[in-house]
Amino acid sequence: FQRCVGMDALNSLHSTTFEIDEKHGTDYHKRFLEFVKMVQKENLVIGGAMTDPKGDRSKGPADQDDPDLFTRIVDKDEKGIYVSGAKAHQTGCINSHWIILMPTVRLTENDKDWAIVGAIPADAKGVTYIYGRQSCDTRSMEEGDIDDGNAKYGGQEALIILDRVFIPWGKVFMNGEYEFASMLIERFTCYHRRSYVCKTGLGDVLIGAAATIADYNGVPKVSHIKDKIIEMTHLNETIFAAGIASSHQGQKMKSGVYLNDDMLAQVCKHNVTRFPYEISRLAQDIAGGLVVTLPS
Repeated sequence: FQRCVGMDALNSLHSTTFEIDEKHGTDYHKRFLEFVKMVQKENLVIGGAMTDPKGDRSKGPADQDDPDLFTRIVDKDEKGIYVSGAKAHQTGCINSHWIILMPTVRLTENDKDWAIVGAIPADAKGVTYIYGRQSCDTRSMEEGDIDDGNAKYGGQEALIILDRVFIPWGKVFMNGEYEFASMLIERFTCYHRRSYVCKTGLGDVLIGAAATIADYNGVPKVSHIKDKIIEMTHLNETIFAAGIASSHQGQKMKSGVYLNDDMLAQVCKHNVTRFPYEISRLAQDIAGGLVVTLPS
């Protein structure tokens, strides 16, 4: 569950740390590769924590009334750094073994203390999770098994509060190199928006369910029913096509990893903000009121 965000963080950091080292003579890339080796050897799930609360969106991190609205370095010593702040909308973070903290906006020289990337264990001292909810989460708590999903290990959201969380130098992959924050963010979002091909797996399930209900209702060959299932399939595969095409058009970076095509990744994301809702609407058309008012 939820390996995509960690994968996107690892891929984007592979190239970004390489290019920071190239400019500044740092050793972030070497540290990062050692971390990747541990992740691969132990088969760890990584949470990629990018989104901060942000506060006043018209101001940068250094200009906020509350400096902890963006994750920042609050102290450092010979062993490592200490960070405070928060990460919002963190899907699956409680299911992860490690969390990679990353900037969330373009930074200026005034924001150097907020230019931090580091990896922490999910249960590190000073980390607090405020458990959120998803729109259908209470259904997994009801009697019966008609809509349990993965009741014990399924999706969830949380706000992560960071209170002087320690990160040893070996797990620090950016420390004040503010000019590389936007590069990291853009590469991360490029990978992540391509990864929305996963939504087409959900679409496949919904299309199959809608077709099954049409069979139950005795109308699988009615023309407008077939037209709706065809349209659902068309929308679903359009999402898939943009994501796969973005990967196919990838380019090799200096560090050796590939970065998928940015424009096609944005198209994939744009499709995902529109098409699943239309697919769901068509499923409700086919199924009738049964699908939305089924007794629990």
